[in-house]
Order: sequence, then structure tokens, then C-alpha cells
Amino acid sequence: MRVIACRTPFGKGGLGQHFAFLVEESRASGELAGYYAHTIKPGDERIGHLVDFVKLTALKRYSPLRFMPTWMGYVGEEVFDKRVARQLDVRADAFMGFVGKSLHTFGKARALGYTQLELIAANSHVRNVQRRHAEAARQLGIRDTWLNDALARKTLREYDAADVIYTHSEYTRASLIEGGVPERKLKRTFLTADPRFVPPVERTPDGRFRIVYIGRIDATKGVPLLIEAFTRLQHPDAELTLVGGWATSVMKRKVQEWIARDPRIRLAPGDPVPVLHRADIYVHPTYEDGFAYAPVEALACGVPVIVTEDTGMKERVREGENGFVVPTGSWEAILERLEYVVKHPLTFDAGACAPTPAMGE
Repeated sequence: MRVIACRTPFGKGGLGQHFAFLVEESRASGELAGYYAHTIKPGDERIGHLVDFVKLTALKRYSPLRFMPTWMGYVGEEVFDKRVARQLDVRADAFMGFVGKSLHTFGKARALGYTQLELIAANSHVRNVQRRHAEAARQLGIRDTWLNDALARKTLREYDAADVIYTHSEYTRASLIEGGVPERKLKRTFLTADPRFVPPVERTPDGRFRIVYIGRIDATKGVPLLIEAFTRLQHPDAELTLVGGWATSVMKRKVQEWIARDPRIRLAPGDPVPVLHRADIYVHPTYEDGFAYAPVEALACGVPVIVTEDTGMKERVREGENGFVVPTGSWEAILERLEYVVKHPLTFDAGACAPTPAMGE
């Protein structure tokens, strides 16, 4: 039996979806003993355990940490990890946690007699993440990484402590091996989009060329590169929709400036499905993503994708059929592929893009 913990609300955002997938997979196989999270699924009051964040919210609003996002993130991970360790009282065989949030709980689980410690590597090796985020800052002049060296050191200790590390892409798996993690610890798993991501029943072309990005709007995700490519795209009726929010005031100001200069760019927070059902292409210009749910959801909706070499789900892209993989950090490469798709729209079978193996296969 397994206990799972994740700081992100159940089913919210990429990490929350990842968490929900693992909970449901363990539930379906009869291995779920319980889970700990900031929010729980309705009806799970018996096995879902809430982890309180009231004091952390006060820190974010009133302490000097609110001006230091990487330290705020580190403190948040530490507070969650320590509270789960304090609350953990479910008897089970295995504890599963996410990187950066599990070291203290690993110790408590061992003390309770858990025989297996499992770690979810949502990103590539933490040192690779640092390198890729540093490159984003160097190229774009915006440093908005969520990762500092204290969190990186904690993650390295989690790699050492874990008995099993789950990876969800070959990109992540290869980076961990290159970073010195023993291959015997690694277990490959496969993630899929939520069933609600399906192609629209009908779509009537109206002459517009709609480009979509979904996710956190920041430099490490490469959003400024997409903006640069879009502003140079020669198409009278092109439009770009950004679905998501920013993590820093710098990016908030940048987004407002982009929209003020070019009314074809719009922000549309909320459910991404209606936006995807109108999209012609999805672009994921990230500097690093261990997997990336959003482009997988786009493929599930029948929308072709442009993703970078540092996106884990790139292995699901069939070049020239359902999308393209471009060099990381190149707005020129993004622009070239956008221009191609304008002239040569891609159509494909959405159902053929998602593998079906269960967790641990």
C-alpha cells in the first residue's frame, strides 16, 4: 500500500494533474492507503489529509520573503514537507513524494517502518534545471527561476534517499543518469491527458490563424521567445492567446506591455479547452520541462504542437505530422515553423498520440 503527498492542489495545473493521475492510478490498482495535499478530491475525506497553509500564506503577504520568490518557494516546500512528516500516521509499505518536498517525510516514513521511498521527478535532473534556467536568464535578461541552490541541494539528498525514482520522459530519465543517479533506481512511467481533452465536434474555419500557449507565463518557459516570433509572423489575421498567470511582477509588466503594443495578443486565464478547440497551433517554447502536460492536452484536442528540445513530451511529436521539435532558445526556429504551418496546416489522429501503459510499466 502507498501514501502520496503533493503540495499542489489536487488536479490543478501541471503538477496538480500529475499528482491526481498518480493518486487515481494507485487507487485503481488497490494500492492507495491515503494522500496528503493542500486540497483533496471531493468524497476523499476518509483517505485525503489536508495540509494547512495558513501561516505560509501570511509569510507570503507580510514577510520580506515576498520580495524573494526563490526563497519563498524553498520555504514553501520545506513547510509542506515538515508538516506532512508531522502529520504522517497512515500505515503503509511505500511513501511517494515529489522532488523538493519529500526529504523530511522520507525520514518519518522510515521511522514508521515504510519499506520503500518513492520520488517523482517532475523535472529533469535538478542541476540541468539550474543550467537551463540560467540560460533563459542570460538570453532574455529576466531571472524568474523558482529554483535556488538550497532547494537543489535538498533535491540531491532526496535522489540519494529514494529507493525508486519515477520518470515520465526519456529526457528526464537521461538527465538523471547523466547527473549520476543510479539507473537501477529509475522506473519509467507514462502520463496521459485528462479525458475531457478531446477534439471539438465541429470547427468552422474563419480565416484566422490562432496560436496558443498554456502554462506559467515566465522567462524559463520561453514566453518572450514566442512573443518575438509572433510579432514577426507575416499573417494579417494571426492572434496569440496566453492561458495562464505570471509568477513575478516583472512578467506581469512585460505581459501588459506586450498586449498594449499588439492587440492581437490576449490573456485568457481559465479553462484551456475552449481555447484549444479554436487553435491552429500550440507552442511550448520552454527552456526546461520534465514532461509538459499542456502540449499533450493540445495533441489530445487535435491541435499540432511546436515544442523545444528541452520538453520531455517531445518523444510524442511525429515531426511534420502532429508538430515539430525546435532548438531551445530560438525564436527564429519557432517563427520558421509557424510560417510553415500557416501554409501547410497539419492534421492527424489525436487518439494516436497518447501511450497507454500504466504507472510502473
